[in-house]
Amino acid sequence: MIEVHELVKRYGSTTAVDGLSFTVRPGRVTGFLGPNGAGKSTTMRMMIGLDRPTTGTATINGRPYLAYPAPLCEVGALLEARSIHRGRSARRHLLALAQTHGLPAGRVDDVLAAAGLAAVANRRAGGFSLGMGQRLGIAAALLGDPAVVILDEPVNGLDPDGVLWIRTLLKELAAGGRTVLVSSHLMSEMAVTAEHLLIVGGGRLLADTTVDELIARVETGRVLVRSPEVTALGEALLGRGATVTGLERGLVEVDGLAAEVIGAIAAEQHVVLHELTPRRASLEQAYMELTRS
Repeated sequence: MIEVHELVKRYGSTTAVDGLSFTVRPGRVTGFLGPNGAGKSTTMRMMIGLDRPTTGTATINGRPYLAYPAPLCEVGALLEARSIHRGRSARRHLLALAQTHGLPAGRVDDVLAAAGLAAVANRRAGGFSLGMGQRLGIAAALLGDPAVVILDEPVNGLDPDGVLWIRTLLKELAAGGRTVLVSSHLMSEMAVTAEHLLIVGGGRLLADTTVDELIARVETGRVLVRSPEVTALGEALLGRGATVTGLERGLVEVDGLAAEVIGAIAAEQHVVLHELTPRRASLEQAYMELTRS
């Protein structure tokens, strides 16, 4: 579990993180979202001791990261995939990390295979593509089989197969009881990966909620209507000030009237309805609504 309490980080007159408090619990993927400059990366750096808080605390399973004698076995983190010795092969890079914690060489081979890098294990990491570098960074984060995983933009540079791999991996880690915190700018990916969301802006916490709860806050004002008599119904709806857009035969999207009102109008017109579904907002719409200011 990750616990952040009244965390503040100032750089001169600039406050990057401003009184941030939240808890990241095990057993679920938590998305860490916010605009550029919101304080996400700074917060993650303070979690693993790369930056010292001005005030406040960030603990992992009850202790500061720097208090662990073998931190790789407690916390796996990827904040910058290019933080590697470019002249070393992928295997030697991981082996060097493993030896600092007394981990066996077999563990290196395990994470290389899990990250899809077994075939290029002896290639120089400096020549890797962005996506391959991301995979190597994730392999390093998993090296010590940690209970807590912190990843900053892990899908950056990955191809569709790689995105599916990291999505599946994150869910498996959480299902295994691990604490998983992931930052991303890809709302579509967070919508299908994360169960819980922490959203920050200006260094402050804007939302600590589930994906469904956040989306439920936003009304799109649009309703899908399916009917064999959709033309007649559409004329009646237009007469009530709605905007009606045809999508396909027998299906329209109505904007400007609630589903209950559309249903009542259909009953008045003796029109049979096969579907009456309020359009659900996307996570991106809900996020933009929350962070607009």
